[in-house]
Amino acid sequence: MNYLRLSKEVSYALRHNPKQYNLTLDSLGYVQIEELLFALNKSTHYPKEITLEDLNKVIEISDKKRLEITEDKIRALYGHSFITKIEKVSALPPEILYHGTSHSTIDKILKEGLKPMNRQYVHLSVDQETAIQVGKRRDEAPVILSIDTKSAIQSGIKFYLGNDKVWLSDPIPIQYIRVLNS
Repeated sequence: MNYLRLSKEVSYALRHNPKQYNLTLDSLGYVQIEELLFALNKSTHYPKEITLEDLNKVIEISDKKRLEITEDKIRALYGHSFITKIEKVSALPPEILYHGTSHSTIDKILKEGLKPMNRQYVHLSVDQETAIQVGKRRDEAPVILSIDTKSAIQSGIKFYLGNDKVWLSDPIPIQYIRVLNS
């Protein structure tokens, strides 16, 4: 079984295009595992039937905790780009979070703040190393921003736990953003 390929397909189905797989996600982003397995097994991409054990293996070997199984349901924890908003429960983040971005977008961020863009929430990192890794997707030497979450929370901005390295938030105005490098 090609678990990397399966991981990408499950992430795509749950984060970006559940309709393509005829999946119905609940308000928290969960779908019945049985429904997902049926959809995946309808495709001819895999030489053997995909099972719950295969899904568990995908989660186990992933370096980024993107998926979660709870009882008989599975969901993507973050990164959703489809229209129906996934409800999140706000949580208390570390006092400082980080965001890695490209030099081509920094001027816009410093004028307008951080926005979700094509996602449902702004994605933030718990440490600079993770922010650098994320930022390198678009820029070889990304700009790293720090976010003053304590002040942001006091003004009503909500934060949501994505996983142990990723936090999500509502849009972040510029007064809570500081450039660490440029």
